Amino acid sequence: MSFDVAADAYDRFMGSWSRLLAPQLVDLAGVQPGHRALDVGCGPGALTGELVDRLGSAAVTAVDPSAPFVAAARARLPGVDVRQASAEALPFEERTFDAALAQLVVHFMVDPAAGLAEMARVTRPDGVVAASVWDFAGGHGPLGPFWEAARSLDADVEDESRLAGTREGHLAELFGAAGLRAVEQATLSVSREHSSFEEWWAPFTRGVGPAGSYVSRLDAQRQVELRERCRSMLPPGAITVTARAWAARGVV
Repeated sequence: MSFDVAADAYDRFMGSWSRLLAPQLVDLAGVQPGHRALDVGCGPGALTGELVDRLGSAAVTAVDPSAPFVAAARARLPGVDVRQASAEALPFEERTFDAALAQLVVHFMVDPAAGLAEMARVTRPDGVVAASVWDFAGGHGPLGPFWEAARSLDADVEDESRLAGTREGHLAELFGAAGLRAVEQATLSVSREHSSFEEWWAPFTRGVGPAGSYVSRLDAQRQVELRERCRSMLPPGAITVTARAWAARGVV
């Protein structure tokens, strides 16, 4: 699995979903003017941009382990302090931020509880940590049709359903394990329309994330089989996909 890909490839794959989801996560976190906020696992900057719109560039900081994503976020959001770092080792002093957010990141952390604990460490007392993860375990993430088709062709495929936080209630459990209090759960939902099957399929061929990595490992014939199985499962013409995300917020 890789996120060391061009920002444009990510934008065409998950970035547009991230932009749709970001306002809901910021609302859940209760971010207000005057706050300082940290975006953990910022990617090319979807959530970071939403925070900038609400707080201004000087009040927003972002980190991501991917060098291409850090470069893209810096270019797109001048004035934002964007650094290359992992969630488990944030390069900030304790009590630096009023809120720390992680959108579609917890399930990719090497140690999710440790990453959330680090987010809590750099957040002030009574500040907020918030995160969201797609409902991959329930099959209601934006990649649900893709993984369903993949499983129909390969029963042993390693999809994203067992990743941390992807089943109902698990994200809140991780918040508790990280020492956060007054943990609240929420369900977020967004929809996106694709003009055609070809538009829907193309992002899977760019090697982004677990799905893209899976496609890239298939030989040409198997890729065709997977593509056509996906096509058979989706309606002709425009395709609207509605995705659900689990979200949680906790107080430091």
